[in-house]
Amino acid sequence: MDILETQAYCRRKERRTLAELVTSLLPFFVSSSTYFYLWLPDSSPSPFSAAVKSAPVLSLAGLVWYHKGGRSLCGSIGAVLAGLLLSAAGDVCLIWKELFLPGMLFFALAHVCYSLSFSSRSSPRSRLSPSLLLLSLSLWVFAGLSLLYFLPHLSVRKDSSVITPAVCVYTFLIAMMANLALVTSRPLTMAGALFFMTSDLTLACHTFVAPLPWGRAAVMTTYYLAQALIAVGGVREGSDVVADGLGNRKRKRK
Repeated sequence: MDILETQAYCRRKERRTLAELVTSLLPFFVSSSTYFYLWLPDSSPSPFSAAVKSAPVLSLAGLVWYHKGGRSLCGSIGAVLAGLLLSAAGDVCLIWKELFLPGMLFFALAHVCYSLSFSSRSSPRSRLSPSLLLLSLSLWVFAGLSLLYFLPHLSVRKDSSVITPAVCVYTFLIAMMANLALVTSRPLTMAGALFFMTSDLTLACHTFVAPLPWGRAAVMTTYYLAQALIAVGGVREGSDVVADGLGNRKRKRK
């Protein structure tokens, strides 16, 4: 009977946590909808544009803080919070074209933070999965081929001596982040990392190859979705651990 009571308690706690999570996502939905509604032109950068663009990611950082409190400053969830804040700083920088490299640096540091978070949440069993290893290898190959595609376009830029090595390092960091997300075996985290790669690939095509008519919309849609999935995945991960721990302790007592 203890096991049944524990399962019922965990289900009630899960429903309550999910309801709170959906409610706390409202600022993200409002701020991201505001960004797409206003659709401020890239040709007129301003502090207001920077605030509108970074607001959704900052709201996700607030979501992590709300659900985790002081615990959000340490451990894997602390790394997610740091990644969100660094991403928001990158959003601000990318409003101005001359701050593209600093923006890339902030996002590179965000990927390092996400990688640290995902590596601390990885499952030893997941590393032995052949399908996961194949997907991981495919991501590395895809990242390498994408880089080879962009290199000729980077080499003709005036700042090629700086931008080329920066893009190479960035490509490695985001591929590493996506691979570490896979070994967490958590669907939200894995999907978030893959959407992040999709967003950055579209941004690279839009910036380094040729402007795409739908480029900005695709970049921002996949980007905001990626950040939301990573943030919610981090919050949910902590709740799952607590629930699993309660169940395990009850079973041991029996």
